[in-house]
Amino acid sequence: MTQFLTTKLNNPKAYLLLAHGAGAPMTSPFLEKIAQLLSDRDIAVVRFEFAYMAQRREGGKRRPPPRAEHLIDEYVNAVNELRTQLMARDKLLIGGKSMGGRVASMAADDLYRQGKIQGLVVLGYPFHPPGKPENLRTTHLAELQCPTLIVQGERDPFGARSEVEAYALSKNIRIAWAGDGDHDLGPRGGQGYTRTGNLTAAADEIASFVDGLKS
Repeated sequence: MTQFLTTKLNNPKAYLLLAHGAGAPMTSPFLEKIAQLLSDRDIAVVRFEFAYMAQRREGGKRRPPPRAEHLIDEYVNAVNELRTQLMARDKLLIGGKSMGGRVASMAADDLYRQGKIQGLVVLGYPFHPPGKPENLRTTHLAELQCPTLIVQGERDPFGARSEVEAYALSKNIRIAWAGDGDHDLGPRGGQGYTRTGNLTAAADEIASFVDGLKS
């Protein structure tokens, strides 16, 4: 059974299920801050960990994550479990940080067609491994039907703005750019941006995206 970490809100306007990145748990500072900012915007964030990360938390051997394709079933199971805890009318989005968002994106269309989710939110999509722009992970993104928001740092080594804007992505994908942001949306000093400002802007973009979705 999936262990969820949920921000408690009375009658939130939406729930957002988030999975973690490859190397950080669901309680990472990044996800803690995003959960807080979205809570302030009446969005309840529900976090969970894939089995390999949960084992690390319990003191198990530190193993690398499985391939993203092998985590899709775990994500779908988490969605199905969460849906049993929600009302049918509750708006549910899925997503995650980096790898977690990629896995969510691979499950999104089936879940969207089944009416189980209303949208997808990815925080720092890993379009390619750092330093290997030729190894794209975008094939499924070209035909994605689920309404999608990707919040991406302009200089993310997994896919910078100059690269991503040249990709053939589905018209259902909207990208919000974090000014001078890295993979955690953080800018360099002296560029006119702050980490707090970029994370706040990301939360605003997510809230606006949620408001525009059909229930």
